[in-house]
Amino acid sequence: MEAVESRELQARDYLEKHRIMELLNHLTSVLLFVRPPKPREYLISLLERLRLAKVTGVAFPFFMDNSNIVAMFDMMDPSGKGTITFAQYKEALKNLGLCIADEVLNDDGHIITLDKFRDDVNMRTWKIWKAF
Repeated sequence: MEAVESRELQARDYLEKHRIMELLNHLTSVLLFVRPPKPREYLISLLERLRLAKVTGVAFPFFMDNSNIVAMFDMMDPSGKGTITFAQYKEALKNLGLCIADEVLNDDGHIITLDKFRDDVNMRTWKIWKAF
């Protein structure tokens, strides 16, 4: 039984070391956001662009542009007051695959504006792709 537990621990360590689960979560989020007609080909293309960006040092093109971020924010702010709740913000980051499972997001009491939401989505997306 110890051998099985040891293999599971080794597998978990490997996945964490190489951030595989974060990559898979993010790729899944991209697929659900874009919904390409040929998902396998799209994923291959996405991974190839990521590899090329890393090799050449060129910035990787994010899957969410400003209009997408604004549209998502507007859906969470149907009254148009210009802010969303911390719970909405946290859920949006999770749905986008930009919040790792064990990450603790603390509500600092500040309201979440479009600018803060946009900055955080862009910063988190950049960090994820840069890590791979």
